Amino acid sequence: MQKIKSLMARQGLKSPQESMADLSPVENLRIPSSEEMRELRQQPIDPQAEQEIIDSIEEVYFSNDSFDMVRHELEKLPPELNLQELEDYRDKLKKQQAAVSKRVADLILEKQPSYVKELERVTALQANLQLAAVICTNARRQLRVSKEEFTEASLGLLANQRRRQLLTGLLKSLRTIKTLQRTDVRLSEMLEEEDYPGAIQLCLECQKAASTFKHYSCISELNSKLQDTLEQIEEQLDVALSKTCKHFDVLHYTKVQKAYTLLGKTQTAMDQLHMHFTQAIHNTVFQVVLGYVELCAGNADTKFLKMQYKDLCTHITLDSYIPCLTDLCKALWEVMLSYHRTMQWHEEHDKQKAAPSQDDAAAEADELTVDRSYVKKKLEHGLTRIWQDVQLKVKVYILGTDMSNFKYDDFIVVLDVISRLMQVGEEFCGSKSEVLQESIKRQSVNYFRNYHRARLEELRMFLENETWELCPVKSNFNIAQLHEFKFMGQCRSPSVSPSRQAASSVAPALEELSLFQQFHQEGNPFEMHIEPKEEETEDVLASNGYESDELEKSVYQDYDSDSDVADELKQDYVDEQTGDAPLKSVSRETIRSKKKSDYNLSKACAPILTNTTLNVIRLVGKYMQMMNILKPIAFDVIHCVSQLFDYYLYAVYTFFGRNDMDPVGENAGVHGPPEDRKEKVPIPHLSQMVVLTDSGTLYGLAQRVVATESLVFLAEQFESLQSHLDTMMPAAKKPFLQQFYSQTVSTASELRKPIYWIVAAKAIDYEQMLLMMAGVKWDIKEIMSQHNIYVDVLLKEFEQFNKRLGEVSRHVRIPLPVSNVLWEHCIRLANRTLVEGYANVKKCSNEGRALMQLDFQQFLMKLEKLTDLRPIPDKEFVETYIKAYYLTENDMEQFIKNHREYSMKQLANLVNVCLGSHINKKARQKLLSAIDDIDRPKR
Repeated sequence: MQKIKSLMARQGLKSPQESMADLSPVENLRIPSSEEMRELRQQPIDPQAEQEIIDSIEEVYFSNDSFDMVRHELEKLPPELNLQELEDYRDKLKKQQAAVSKRVADLILEKQPSYVKELERVTALQANLQLAAVICTNARRQLRVSKEEFTEASLGLLANQRRRQLLTGLLKSLRTIKTLQRTDVRLSEMLEEEDYPGAIQLCLECQKAASTFKHYSCISELNSKLQDTLEQIEEQLDVALSKTCKHFDVLHYTKVQKAYTLLGKTQTAMDQLHMHFTQAIHNTVFQVVLGYVELCAGNADTKFLKMQYKDLCTHITLDSYIPCLTDLCKALWEVMLSYHRTMQWHEEHDKQKAAPSQDDAAAEADELTVDRSYVKKKLEHGLTRIWQDVQLKVKVYILGTDMSNFKYDDFIVVLDVISRLMQVGEEFCGSKSEVLQESIKRQSVNYFRNYHRARLEELRMFLENETWELCPVKSNFNIAQLHEFKFMGQCRSPSVSPSRQAASSVAPALEELSLFQQFHQEGNPFEMHIEPKEEETEDVLASNGYESDELEKSVYQDYDSDSDVADELKQDYVDEQTGDAPLKSVSRETIRSKKKSDYNLSKACAPILTNTTLNVIRLVGKYMQMMNILKPIAFDVIHCVSQLFDYYLYAVYTFFGRNDMDPVGENAGVHGPPEDRKEKVPIPHLSQMVVLTDSGTLYGLAQRVVATESLVFLAEQFESLQSHLDTMMPAAKKPFLQQFYSQTVSTASELRKPIYWIVAAKAIDYEQMLLMMAGVKWDIKEIMSQHNIYVDVLLKEFEQFNKRLGEVSRHVRIPLPVSNVLWEHCIRLANRTLVEGYANVKKCSNEGRALMQLDFQQFLMKLEKLTDLRPIPDKEFVETYIKAYYLTENDMEQFIKNHREYSMKQLANLVNVCLGSHINKKARQKLLSAIDDIDRPKR
């Protein structure tokens, strides 16, 4: 160090301070050249970094003019010098010098107009000084003269006056300084009152006033204090800005924005606001979930505070899941509502100040336009960002719990809450909420699979315990009266959630308003889920299946006493087009007219269904309600709805529609592979309480009617729901729905034939009739006027059958289509038996053929009094066979070709018995070969 100084002394070098002292005042304050100014302006502008560099300069550099900076730096050098460290330190000093130079250049540029004016004044002052020098010279000359003329006392008086004026000005300045010193108290009061614009305005005015008195040493400390106060105000302002994220207040937000405008930090405020909204969402969901987790844990364990939000969601219990979800959505709604109201405030604020006043400068107007444009874009972009954050937080909550074991009503509430939240998202930023839809779809598919599997098992249990007794419902029963189908009458479109339906039914005028309009000032769209709903009563059940006891009593009286009603009256009550009874009150005339066409009289209008049927209908309503809320799984739900119907239809057919010899497939779905047993539902078994072998009950006809007609009623309800299901079904999957209705639902009524055929086959003793017909002598020689006894026996069987139908109808209404099917089966079987009996005849004369016709005509005449069924089934089948006995050889050959409805045995009997004595053996063999050729394709 000493060597360097001695070297400087020998070369006659001076320190920078000594060199600066030799310069004139103008040279001492060197103004950067235009080139240097350009370089400084081209450097990157980072006020914060520049301020940090200036703050890093040692305080000693700002001490006084006698400071020797070279000596100072040389003394700081270590004993052992390191080139790299010296170069780094030199670079640091250069950066500090550049920052100071740039700050000086900025200040020069800022004061350049004043500098030019001041320079002009200096020039003018220089001229005035030269003039003043002349004046002073003259004045001094004259003063010498005046000195002798005026006394020193007079001059002293003038000096005192001047000193007084100076002290008065000083007193005024001191009072101003005293006021500035006391402003911190007022600033604190204004901050407590949240008068941020006033505090900033006062602080800025104080800084301006302090710059006026900067020549006083006490003012430098005040300037620093005011700057600290301003920074403190900005910190409190940021806290105040964060409060608007949860509870937006117009007056509060107006103050905050006005304060940021005074600071010139409108864009910075908007950046901070979005950061606060993001933080508010995170803090809100964490605090809500944490509160429920700690409440359910029941201890003061602090481990939950350290958990991530995702892990915290897995600790929510099933009982607290829905309340927590509701509170979560409520809190998020408040955040989104605050953001929505923030946007509204800026829109209204921009409209009020769309055109700047004439006093505004052009530069200020341009800056204002830029700020507004920035704020608008930032807010619009923030909509999607805020909603995305909300979706992700709710998604984590939804997927954090396994909802497969939820109760149906609880799961519907979850779907309803999420549906309402997606509606909020759509109104908030036009989003389709793909994140929420995907997460709730995953949970719904998982839940619905388990739910449907349990419901199928439950349905099997119902079917196996079902005694197939009539469930008494009112005559005007409709599925719309059930709770599960209320949503269909309330919603206008399948996408509306039940909460919206409830709201729309209470206040239809609010449907036109968005949620942000309805709950702009107070309330919350998620509050309705925590309010208990009043239980509604379903008025669908009737007393004992009758509308009144008096009507029930009159039914039985009229039925017993109404044995000779005219046939014309019997046919009046049936609709010729539909075959149904009119939906009117039941009169005595109508009841009398029903005796033989519809066996249950007063219950004509009441649907036939069982408790199991009602349970299936309710299940369908629940499935549709779930599908109505969550369209993405609509196809899965409709597919499961079809399985409910298929299983019910299969059970009815298995119980009542198969013969005793049909294979049941007991092991199907039970002893298969484990994965099949898990997915398939075992075959149901008929309850042992249901007896289908008692002839006195027509082999369980009442149970068969209830089962079959309940299936038909169920199919009718499915038909009425087809249009609604079709609107929910995805376009690509609609062929499945059409196929289900065309191949399954529409065939439900066809099950009447196999089910009632079993009753018809056992109700009449057809074998006895064949034995009696075999004992009749048909090769008589004279025409008989009396029919055979087997006709009377057969008619007795039909009368007994009719009586048993009446007895069954006392318990269960037998609809007209059912009675028609039963009579059709019985008559068809009887006529087929007659033809079979005639085909067993070995010998028959023309008189015997006439007796056959007589027997059949007697049977038809008596039969038509027992039933209203027209035409008589297979009447032509019998008549054509009897007439064939009169055919010739050529006609018989044509008859064989045209009438393939007859069996080979029946046709062979015609050839052998009718033509046996009239044709030769060769002709007979030809006809028999023709019969055999017809029968061969059937084999």
